[in-house]
Amino acid sequence: MDDKGILELYAARSSQAAREAREAYGPYCQAIAENILGSEGEAEACVSGVWDAAQEQFTLRPPAILSAALGKITRRLALKRWSSSGGRRTGGEVLPVLAELEECVPPEGTSAPAEEGRLTDALAAFLRSKPMLQRMIFIRRYWYFNSVKVISRQLSLPEARVESLLRQLQQELRIYLEKEGISL
Repeated sequence: MDDKGILELYAARSSQAAREAREAYGPYCQAIAENILGSEGEAEACVSGVWDAAQEQFTLRPPAILSAALGKITRRLALKRWSSSGGRRTGGEVLPVLAELEECVPPEGTSAPAEEGRLTDALAAFLRSKPMLQRMIFIRRYWYFNSVKVISRQLSLPEARVESLLRQLQQELRIYLEKEGISL
């Protein structure tokens, strides 16, 4: 079934919506959750909640892009699950990603909501200014929490090249945010 059909099922509050969404996007959501939680079992438990959360959200306001919306829900639930463990789960990529970002992005919750909105806008503008390869690497690392090894394999690049590009992007992002008046 295509995305339009799935969204129509969600709008009709059909229980079939969750089954169709799971069939179409289950592996995608599972991969996101596993990257964050580092455990297949934990990821499965997390992803099982995605479909109900989608039902609640999509009934009121259907998303423009179903895959992105499901990915966002999965990411939010997985990070919440990771956070509720006190960050003790170490198998995923959360700790390395947070360590990489802490040198260039203010910690979450340290700014007023308006300031966090400015940060979001600045990040989007920063990424738009970058070539496609750099955007892909950035998003795979910092949104999907992919490991350097996975990114390297997905993009057919040496791991050292991916690591180098990530370091370069971190430095450029820190400078860009400082110019925008957003500092640590």
